[in-house]
Amino acid sequence: MMSGFIFQIPPRIVFGPGYVQKVGEEAKRFGSTAMVVTGRTATTRSGALDAVVASLEAAGLAVVKFAEVESDPSVAIVEKGAALAREKGVDVLVALGGGSPMDAAKGMAILMTNEGPIATYEKEQPANAGAPIIAVPTTAGTASEITRFTVITDPEARIKMLITFPGIIPRVAVLDPELTVSMPPAITAATGMDALTHAMEAYISLRGNALTAVQALEAIELIGDNLVRAVMNGADMEARQNMLLGQMLAGFAFSNASVALVHSMSRPLGAHFGIPHGTANAMLLPPVMAFNRPACTDKLARVAMALGEPVEGLSLREASLVAVEALDALFMETGLPRRLSKFGVTESSIPALAKDALASGSTANNPRVPTQDEIEGIYASIL
Repeated sequence: MMSGFIFQIPPRIVFGPGYVQKVGEEAKRFGSTAMVVTGRTATTRSGALDAVVASLEAAGLAVVKFAEVESDPSVAIVEKGAALAREKGVDVLVALGGGSPMDAAKGMAILMTNEGPIATYEKEQPANAGAPIIAVPTTAGTASEITRFTVITDPEARIKMLITFPGIIPRVAVLDPELTVSMPPAITAATGMDALTHAMEAYISLRGNALTAVQALEAIELIGDNLVRAVMNGADMEARQNMLLGQMLAGFAFSNASVALVHSMSRPLGAHFGIPHGTANAMLLPPVMAFNRPACTDKLARVAMALGEPVEGLSLREASLVAVEALDALFMETGLPRRLSKFGVTESSIPALAKDALASGSTANNPRVPTQDEIEGIYASIL
């Protein structure tokens, strides 16, 4: 018998080529002053920042720019942005870019309506919903534009704080595939593999349900069909649109079913060695799925079908093995790094990484419960 579940997504999704022009129209429903939260260079170079500001100004809003978000946004940058938003009387935040500006804006939104410090909310829920956010992604991977999660880095403690709060789900997500065309191949590959990881882990998560399963499988099919196309030809608009749709569906799935062991293992790699989140997920996805396979052969057999692999006449076990091989082949085609040693990870660092991964809450969602020795073995296999 199916157990009950709660499913949460943004109230409004605006999806289509050229729809960045609708940001101002959406923002004016929340007030008269908007702050655009974005990174330091990418959206300026691509013209995305100018397009968003023009839309906001055309709708009659005053615009504050906060183009200071670094990769893996820090506690300090979140506090700085929130202070500026309060000073300028900001009514709505417009998060523009990849996962980092989205995470930063969510942290700022909390501090605009709740007392700090932001670290308080890693372990307890804020009293008040965050300030309104309109999320405008320029990458196709994190799906942060539709989730209730934010990850804020504390550089001194060398930890990434995961804050989960329905009150930071953006009020509006504006997804324009034209904004993703400027992504270079390596970022296209890393964000795409990140999205595939979200879909895979949502599908096998012990917290999954009937809705998340449907969305995850559709996301796996869309990403499997279009990721390499988007990497090889960034101007392929059909591939770009399908990747943006696939990562959004993956976001619906994992924000409700949560993630599992891949994410548990990737977070310490980012915190201790600065490995980009999507790249870490990409390296870990095939070996973790090989580890999980005996505990979810039926689901991985379905994954093989979603990836377009010929499985007719195969047993569930045989089809599940095909799925693992297909995931590894797809990863190889992206051209992303395959070895942790490239980023300075050493054999002596593995026990500490494994200890952090085992302690992560995401590990409990995994269909096969690992020991620390088994996690160490997975790290060592890709060293």
